[in-house]
Amino acid sequence: MYWEQTIQHATHTDLGLRRKNNEDAAAVHVCTDHDEWRRRGHLFVVADGMGGHAVGELASRMAIETVPHAFLKSQEGDARTALLKSIEEANAAIHARGSQNPDFLHMGTTCDALALTPKGVIVAHVGDSRVYRVRRDRIDQLTFDHSLQWEMERLHGTSSVDLGHHKNVITRSLGPEETVRVDIEGPYPVMPGDIFVLCSDGLSNQVQDPEIGAVVRELSPHQSAQLLIHLANIRGGPDNSTVIVARVGDLPANVPPPAPEPEPVDDRDSLGWGWLGGFWGVSMTLFAGLAIMLLKDPVVGAVIASLAAIGLVGLLIAAVRYRHKMRQAIAQDDDSQTLYSRPHRTATVLSSKELLERMLAIDSELERAAREDGWNVDWDKHAEELDLAREALKARRFARGVRDVSRSIDLIMSQLPRGGSAPKSPDRK
Repeated sequence: MYWEQTIQHATHTDLGLRRKNNEDAAAVHVCTDHDEWRRRGHLFVVADGMGGHAVGELASRMAIETVPHAFLKSQEGDARTALLKSIEEANAAIHARGSQNPDFLHMGTTCDALALTPKGVIVAHVGDSRVYRVRRDRIDQLTFDHSLQWEMERLHGTSSVDLGHHKNVITRSLGPEETVRVDIEGPYPVMPGDIFVLCSDGLSNQVQDPEIGAVVRELSPHQSAQLLIHLANIRGGPDNSTVIVARVGDLPANVPPPAPEPEPVDDRDSLGWGWLGGFWGVSMTLFAGLAIMLLKDPVVGAVIASLAAIGLVGLLIAAVRYRHKMRQAIAQDDDSQTLYSRPHRTATVLSSKELLERMLAIDSELERAAREDGWNVDWDKHAEELDLAREALKARRFARGVRDVSRSIDLIMSQLPRGGSAPKSPDRK
């Protein structure tokens, strides 16, 4: 990724329809200084607190305050190690605070942190909040849910394990324990137009992955973040929901690619003069044996050549094993090495036409419920936006229609009475 690539981003968080306080929190730091960008990169963080009352709010707030501060101030040489250390520092701070007050004991929070760096995107993750990447018509979940459901599926190799109401119990979080194991992945390559989504489970439990991918692909970060929150609430809003949408811009045409930085050389990855001398000696012995066999004594020459050939093969095998062992040692010493992990889950996003038709159905059901309950909606403006969306559908201008219907849905949801509940969308699978 390049400094010249713009980052469009938006953050939305919502109480939901059944909670009295919002335990979600989010933070964004976009670099304005080139030197800071080269050293660390842009940072996005989402946290979902646990513990009830003000305890979860405190834990998530501590996470989104500690992680950016520790990450940006860290003296670690590479961003990957700095991000890992910042999550561990947040865990220590939350655990210490919880240990000081019996009312705060075992308070915790999930934490997802994504850094867009010159070497690519780095993801650090604890809990069941999620990080997605949307690229063209694919949505990839880059994080593994630390939940009982996902852990059992990994253990048994099947998704048919029925845990009932225990499936959403999380198995890892910041705060309850003195130490925490952090999943750290990347850097992954970043392509122009890539969209990254960080969200709490209040959103991902209500909105399907193909829907998330289609919404952020078709709409601006601000519009898509807003619509995703609306969809979570339309489907009952049982939990707080938070989302960050970040879109990577194109590289300006007049910006040449920077010269690649030379990679540091580790002496352990080279065989050295001793190995070279061994190969040279065995090779000369092989040639000498062949010469003796052809010019002087076939039997003696054949024996010498055979022994030399066996020695050469053995030396090659030993050299390959030595190089492999040294590379493993280097990898263990280098926390900044790239981990080319596959996405934990991937799906095809809805087509623009499918998304538009689905949003029109949702709007129709939402309008019916809002009129019955007497919501204070500007129905004239709503009808205008809805007509534009339907005309776009007929003209097969689906992307424009999605933008129009998103505005019509927003007009209704902006008047949502918080004392009631929104209707469940009929298209929910």
